[in-house]
Amino acid sequence: MLSVYHMTHEETTLETLDWARLERLRDGFLSGAGAAGAYWQSRADLANYDLTFAQRIAWKWDAVLAELKLRGWTPPPGDVLDWGCGSGIAGRCVLRELGTENVSALRVFDRSPLAMEFAADRARTVFPTVAVNSGVPETGRIGLLLLSHVLNELPDAEREALLQLTRRADAVLWVEPGTHADSRALIAMRERLCEEFAVVAPCTHQAACGLLTAGNERHWCHNFAAPPAGLMADGNWVRFGQRMGIDLRSLPYSFLALERKGLRKGEEKFSGWSRVIGAPRVYKGFAKLFSCEANGVRDLTLQKRDASAVFKRLRDEESVLLVRCAVAGEKLVGVEATVP
Repeated sequence: MLSVYHMTHEETTLETLDWARLERLRDGFLSGAGAAGAYWQSRADLANYDLTFAQRIAWKWDAVLAELKLRGWTPPPGDVLDWGCGSGIAGRCVLRELGTENVSALRVFDRSPLAMEFAADRARTVFPTVAVNSGVPETGRIGLLLLSHVLNELPDAEREALLQLTRRADAVLWVEPGTHADSRALIAMRERLCEEFAVVAPCTHQAACGLLTAGNERHWCHNFAAPPAGLMADGNWVRFGQRMGIDLRSLPYSFLALERKGLRKGEEKFSGWSRVIGAPRVYKGFAKLFSCEANGVRDLTLQKRDASAVFKRLRDEESVLLVRCAVAGEKLVGVEATVP
């Protein structure tokens, strides 16, 4: 079921998972232990994590990378830094998507030396032609910066340090859990970086985030990734979900893609479009879409009779991320195009 670039290593397979290790790791994630110290006690911890929890993160990265591809954007070629790398799953997902010919070197960094060693070894195994190093360069630009599921582990002082590191990047791909708190923290980072960086996604505009306006406090920017087809028919994954108390079908995420202003000439291809936030709510004969655009966020109603093909896609739970439409009040009266 899993692609070759995901398969591991260390003689650990989905059939031979160490459940005690996974339960300890899960308890550490839930308690926030990563903010106080390292999760990892051995390479076996990382091997078991990489086959399970990390795959769920990989599916979120796959969704982000697929959207960026639909938007026609790729990061500038050069070095990649996977900061807070854990087992290195984010870096491997991105290298697989970009192609090794567009990556001059991969750097991995984590507060855990064990994690850095593991991530570097895995990257060298999967991408033998790419130079792989550990640590963060002390000075200079750092190319493409990858950040994955890090904000909820960082106290304020470390978030400030990360913000300064981010300002050294040419481009940033940042994925976080799709919780209200993590999304709001990521929005705060977006607002502080918008002078130096153009927002590539998820926004279709460069204006201030509409979720920060009064009355929108309960909302947050998130979407849902799709797990691999056939996942729920895989006994090993079903067992993992049951043992860990995880709904394998639910993959909420928030993300941010940035590129340094002036780095390359580019057009705002989706300027004027609306970005759908969260999951559309589908009812008999109509659907509700929470929409973000340059003039703010709002809840729009799409009647089946006004856009039957789009309504059918929503009803069938097919992804609709971007909409170019005519709006009258809070009603979508005509849909010109959608992505995908």
